[in-house]
Amino acid sequence: MTSKNLGRDIKKKVVTLIVLTLAFCGLYLTWSYYTESPWTRDGKIRADVIALASDVSGRVTEVLVKDNEGVDANQILFRVDQERLKIALARTEALLASAEQTRNTAKKEADRYGSLSGVVSEEIRLQRKTTSATAESTYQQAIADRDLARLNLERSEVRAPAKGVVTNFNLRVGAYVTAGVPVTAFVSTDTFYVSGYFEETKLQKIQVGAPATITLMGDSRIMKAAVESVSSGIEDRERTTAAGSLLQNVNPTFNWVRLPQRIPVRFRLIEIPPNLKLVVGRTVTIAIHDDEPLVASIGTVRGEE
Repeated sequence: MTSKNLGRDIKKKVVTLIVLTLAFCGLYLTWSYYTESPWTRDGKIRADVIALASDVSGRVTEVLVKDNEGVDANQILFRVDQERLKIALARTEALLASAEQTRNTAKKEADRYGSLSGVVSEEIRLQRKTTSATAESTYQQAIADRDLARLNLERSEVRAPAKGVVTNFNLRVGAYVTAGVPVTAFVSTDTFYVSGYFEETKLQKIQVGAPATITLMGDSRIMKAAVESVSSGIEDRERTTAAGSLLQNVNPTFNWVRLPQRIPVRFRLIEIPPNLKLVVGRTVTIAIHDDEPLVASIGTVRGEE
């Protein structure tokens, strides 16, 4: 073999060794990242979702919003049977006026008979005093009925509890609503956060305040966030109690296969790219940067839209 061929053979072996070394390092780093780094694809966008219901029963007389429309806090969404409730309020106000007149008359009679000591019998004076007390109770009841009728009239206007979006809203004029029965879902847009599920083997690298980056499925734009809290407990699906026994019934598991539990971790959004649509339930990928400084103060900042 000539020296030229020998040099070429050595170069091939060196290049092959370098490539194998780089491939091994890449595989090791990839394996280490997937198995040890605190990241997950199992994350969801969350927010406070409120089930909106009318506080009074009746027919819907006016609908002021549409499905998936953004609204401000305290904005009227729909009205329920106000005419009937106005009549109910007028009736209680009339009963209150009558009760007040009766109370005043009974009190005057009781005071007058009370000053006639020795002239009229004690039994008559006691009767007048009892009548006055009964009239006072009726008057107080009339005030309560009036206040309740007024409150029902006020509650006939269903308002947004906060800034947000009404969704799955199909209410129409003429529909009958029952007090306390939800008619739509309300998403509070000031409460968006992210919930991620991390394997328990990675919990030691997750600290409250640690910075994180979050990307939505199908969108490459990055949201900045920070760990807000780690769940303190999850359900033990293998632990059951048989009827009539207090012993645990634990399902058998393979000793050589141990699947790590997934622990919920909550993230507060700090910076959101402009015009990025947040939808409750969208899937996200979360990466926690445990090698970076902790976030001292976590404030919610949204990009300009």
